[in-house]
Amino acid sequence: MYATERHEAIAAALQSAGRVSVAGLAEHFDVTTETVRRDLDALETAGVLRRVHGGAVPVERSSLVELSVAEREGQHGPEKTVIARAAMRLVPPTFTGSIALDAGTTSGAVAAELARWEPATPGATITVITNSVPIAGVLQHSAHVELHLLGGRVRGVTSAAVGTATVEQIGALRPDVAFVGTNGLSAGFGLSTPDEHEAAVKAAYVLAARRSVVLADAAKHGVEALMRFARLDEIDTLVTDQEPPADLAGALADADVEVVVA
Repeated sequence: MYATERHEAIAAALQSAGRVSVAGLAEHFDVTTETVRRDLDALETAGVLRRVHGGAVPVERSSLVELSVAEREGQHGPEKTVIARAAMRLVPPTFTGSIALDAGTTSGAVAAELARWEPATPGATITVITNSVPIAGVLQHSAHVELHLLGGRVRGVTSAAVGTATVEQIGALRPDVAFVGTNGLSAGFGLSTPDEHEAAVKAAYVLAARRSVVLADAAKHGVEALMRFARLDEIDTLVTDQEPPADLAGALADADVEVVVA
C-alpha cells in the first residue's frame, strides 16, 4: 500500500472511530511504528488530525475547540434526545424538588422534555435553575415550572451566563439534581471543557447539587478538553447513549458512578 492510500485509510478510521493508535495502525497495515508515526506527522501537518500520546485524534478534538450552540445543535441530535429522555427517568411525575440545568445542547434537550413534563398532582410545580438563555426561553411559558435565570456575563459562544457573579449565585443554592453537560469525559482526566469560565460554572453546579448528573453522548468518551471541572468521583450519575470504552467504564466503576445507557 502506498503512503497516500494509508493516509486516506487513517483519515477514514479517525472519522469512524474517533481515535487511532500507532500500534494498531502498524499491525493493520503491516508496517513499522516508525512508518505510522511519519504518516501521522504528515497528516497533522496537513491539518487532518492532531497527534496525542500513542496515536491521533481528529482536529476537532483539540483541547481548545469550542463550537457555538448553533453549530452544536446540528450534531448528534438523535443521541441527545435519547439521552434527555433517559435523564428524565430521574424526574418522575411525583418529583417536587429543584433542578439545575447547565448550558448546552444536551441540557437543552432535557429542557424540551421538562417543558412537556406533567406532574402527578395537578397544579404542582418544580423549580428549574439555569444560566442558559436558550433554556430559559424554552421553559419560560411552562406553567408547571418555576424558572430562575442566573445572572452574569453572557458568552456569545454558549449563550450562557458565566463569571464570578454566576458562580456565587450557584454556590448559594442546593438543588436536588443538577444536569451538567461536558465537552470531554476521560478515565484519567475526568470531565472537561475548553473555557475556564464555563468550567467554573460547571464545577459550581457539581459542588452545589445533592445529585450531579452528567449528560454526555459517545462522541465525548475519551476526549480531554483544556479545563477540568470535576473528577469522576465528584459526580453521581452519567447518562450516555453508548456503553463507555473499557478504560473509562472501569474508571467510572472505581469512582462509584452510576452509568445509565439510554
